[in-house]
Amino acid sequence: MNHFMYRAAAAVAAVALFAGMQASAQSAAPAAQTRQKIDQGIADLKAGQDAQALAVLREAIAADPGNEAVLLLAADAALNLYQGPVAVQYAEKARAIDPNDWKIHTTLVAAYAAAGMRPQRDAERMLLRKYHSDPTAKDAEQTSGFLLEIFPVKQYRVEAVEFYRPVEKMHIYYRFLIRDQGRKRVWSIDAESNDFDETSWAKAYPKQAAEGQRQYQLTGHGTSINLDYRMFSGNPDYDTIRAMVVKIIEQQTAPFPGEAKQ
Repeated sequence: MNHFMYRAAAAVAAVALFAGMQASAQSAAPAAQTRQKIDQGIADLKAGQDAQALAVLREAIAADPGNEAVLLLAADAALNLYQGPVAVQYAEKARAIDPNDWKIHTTLVAAYAAAGMRPQRDAERMLLRKYHSDPTAKDAEQTSGFLLEIFPVKQYRVEAVEFYRPVEKMHIYYRFLIRDQGRKRVWSIDAESNDFDETSWAKAYPKQAAEGQRQYQLTGHGTSINLDYRMFSGNPDYDTIRAMVVKIIEQQTAPFPGEAKQ
């Protein structure tokens, strides 16, 4: 998912006993100020104050433009504000510094998605799958999926997660987490293809099954409530499924179960 990580250098202000030590302390002052801005940006992100975080992190970047972690923090803030092009700008700068850091690509894929840059988004999806399959990339190998996109629908924030392989008993390919304005999770919608329904569908449509197609379901989930929305067959194309999920949310007239309990 998006990572609140940083690696700015620590500034130490020592008591100056000699003139040389005083000069060192003066040169450390800008670094200390940058450190404070980074810490403030992280605190703002955690508090959901994304516009304020982005403003502070921009100041930190101006002081330390080669800090890839701060660039990714700024990209995170932009993503939370649905500013795709801005997120792309900072994530690409981080990639230019360290193109082999797979975590940077987890930010890039969401940035490209937010900016509507589908070819670039899909190239990053393929690259993340390569990292996941690489036994030398242990951190990437241990993850089950990645945050593909953050987008608004009505008053909700939707976080789309893509799994490298179908997960859980129901074989979930994508999960759409629906959050309210306070970012509390109020509902989720899964795109799944369970073996029970798939077996009967494959018998009814052997040609399509032989071509690798499957039957899928969109199901809603809350704390203790499950709901079947619709079934479809074919391939698990993300953009097609996303459009279905957007339509479901747009047609939702009652509060989601998680909202009703507030």
